[in-house]
Amino acid sequence: MAPLAVATLGDNCIDRYLAIGRSTVGGNAVNVAVHLARRGIPAAYYGAVGRDTDGERVIAALRASDVDIAGLRTQDGRTAYTDIAFGDGGERIIAHEDFGVCAGYRPDPAELDTMACLRHVHLGWLDDGDAARRTLLAAGASVSQDLSVTASSAGRHAAGLAIAFASAGPDLGESEALVVRLLEEGAKLAVVTCGAAGSLASDGGPIARMDAMSVPVVDTLGAGDTFIAAFIAARFAGAGLVEALAAGRSAAAETCGHLGGFPQAPQALR
Repeated sequence: MAPLAVATLGDNCIDRYLAIGRSTVGGNAVNVAVHLARRGIPAAYYGAVGRDTDGERVIAALRASDVDIAGLRTQDGRTAYTDIAFGDGGERIIAHEDFGVCAGYRPDPAELDTMACLRHVHLGWLDDGDAARRTLLAAGASVSQDLSVTASSAGRHAAGLAIAFASAGPDLGESEALVVRLLEEGAKLAVVTCGAAGSLASDGGPIARMDAMSVPVVDTLGAGDTFIAAFIAARFAGAGLVEALAAGRSAAAETCGHLGGFPQAPQALR
């Protein structure tokens, strides 16, 4: 494997689709790592799973996707799970979440030192009181974060982030205001996805906009995570904001066409 370029840090889970009796591996940090690896960017995942069959399943999915798991801990307790219900048009609704061992996970100082030396670190759900982000930013790391999945309200700020990702409703006026607010908080680049209304981005200049694609929807779960990975990969390749938004749009549309946050074989619920 080529030298690591990106680490993702935070959540993993088993997504349980109760209405159809199927489940998939997911979680923001896992989905982003997998989609970066699928785009040829060597990626590592840092997080925790339980010593159970669900934990083994998460490990197997990451290995199958060529994601480095040297920083993945297996420990006593339950692997996280999320119960999923469906709304209109395939929109996913989180009915229940049990964060399992993810809730107590903290990367150690040596792991954070390793991450800080990489080209980029993406943060998913992490309930450490913002400690990892503060440490990484203090070390000069390039950090992105999905502020829509942050564990606490204290962590929902964009100060110091290389890329602040957030999601909003279809009102473009409100979404543009969110882009401006994230930049004012200190993000170098703000990216807001607006569902069917598309996506917006700005690095302090004019706000770039990309319409959403109209595609048949099987499941929207993980589409935002896929967008994040494709956007980061495009920026790594030197893409401008419009081109990166287009890459994110196309990748997210593909994810909407299958069950789960990345291509995998769904399993029957036990």
